[in-house]
Amino acid sequence: MAIHWNDKEPIYRQLRDRLVAEILEGIFDDGDALPSVRQIAAQHRINPLTVSRAYQLLTEQGLVEMRRGLGMFVEEGARARLRDAERARFLNEEWPAIVEKMRRLGITRADLSWKFT
Repeated sequence: MAIHWNDKEPIYRQLRDRLVAEILEGIFDDGDALPSVRQIAAQHRINPLTVSRAYQLLTEQGLVEMRRGLGMFVEEGARARLRDAERARFLNEEWPAIVEKMRRLGITRADLSWKFT
């Protein structure tokens, strides 16, 4: 998991977003253990508290659970819930902006059809 940090957002949020992407991509499936706080901190040369904060966000969102003495695990159904939430966000927020830009640029469905075959 190579991450290039940016200055626009706190590192813990960027790490959280990367972990969410990895769950969506199937790198971590429901029930899988996540790397330990120490592993991620060492791998990315970041403070362990930063990693803990990212894991805390994931826990609060019901995507991962801590199993005492075992570590952090992806909750059952997390991938499906994330996919549903991302689809809804895309369809309700991103897609309307894309459609509007296509309209302004005069792009039609016919212009796009070859890209999806």
